[in-house]
Parts: sequence; C-alpha cells; structure tokens
Amino acid sequence: MPDLPALLAISDRRRLGGLDWEAWCAGLAAAGVDGLQVREPELDDAEVVALAVAARRIFAPPRALFVNRRFDLALAAAADGVHLPAAGLPVARVRMAVGERLVIGRSTHELDEVRRAREQGADYVVFGPVFDTPTKRGRRAPRGLAALAEAAAVGVPLFAIGGIDAARVAPVLRQGATGLAAIRAFATAESAAEMVTALREARA
Repeated sequence: MPDLPALLAISDRRRLGGLDWEAWCAGLAAAGVDGLQVREPELDDAEVVALAVAARRIFAPPRALFVNRRFDLALAAAADGVHLPAAGLPVARVRMAVGERLVIGRSTHELDEVRRAREQGADYVVFGPVFDTPTKRGRRAPRGLAALAEAAAVGVPLFAIGGIDAARVAPVLRQGATGLAAIRAFATAESAAEMVTALREARA
C-alpha cells in the first residue's frame, strides 16, 4: 500500500473560477500537496476517468490519487485508491473485489462509523465536519475537537475535514489526526501553500 498523504485536496471544479483542471492540479503539486481525491459527482464516468487520468500524470507516486465512490473508475484511471461515502458500498465487499490493488477510504461522521470502517478493513477514514462549514451547514452539526480526538483514538488513519484551514492545522493534528482533507482550503495554489506551510510548522 502506498503511503497515505498528509494533505488531501478534494476536487470541486465549480470553485476553480475558470482555472484549467491540469493547471489547478499542477498548482497543488507545486505547493507541496501530496494527495488528491477526484470528486465530481455531476460528471459521467468517462469524464471522471479523463480527469483522474490527467491528474495521475501530475499526482504520480509518491503523491496519492484517489477517486470518489467508484472503485472501477479508480482502477481504470490507475489511481491509488477509492474513497467510499458513508452510505456507500461496504468496505469489506470492495476489498473482496479489488484485493490490495487499491487503498480504500471511508467517509465517517460518527464514532461508530469509524469503528465499523476499521473493523471492515478500511485503510483510512475521513471524519467530520470537525468545524462549521457552508457545505454541511443545516445538515450536519460540527463534531468538534473532542469528538475528533475520540475518533482518532480508534486507531485507523484519520483525515479531519470540515472548516479546515491553515489556522486550524496544528489544533487538529494535536488531536491525533493523521492528515487533513478539504475542498475550500485547496481551491487555489495560494491557499494550498498556506496549508503546506502550516503543516510543516505544526510538525517542526
């Protein structure tokens, strides 16, 4: 299994402000971001694979590339892993289908979901929203740092998500998170560079 990234950028082309996909990917890589999840639910299968293939050229190993939801598309794009939604296919079933060819991640929002993902053999989980975020406002209350610490203590590698920005990198890592995942914090190369700097400072 390839090493898990420390920073996982999650794509949303609607936030790129007209910036070309490959230029955005290249900007992330140049800033030092080491992981990208292709998450474009409004696109058809061929379009998702095309984006992932283009991203793979830039996010080549040791950088990590994951595809959201569909393990067949992840395999088709030669990605490193598939990221399963909280209500997606069971991790154990996907493992039976792909063996060790893919890293398998799972979105989680509750402690029980983190435990279940670990028991089923997930390689990592994404947990949140930790802080308030517009994408979850009115649908999921922020879990907070105490819940994050409990989730991290389960023992499966964990990425914190939800309201994560450069100022919150150090507090989140102190709770035991393996890494950080976000959409907005990686929307531009400048904000991505701020995340990379904050990570280096937190680990110094």
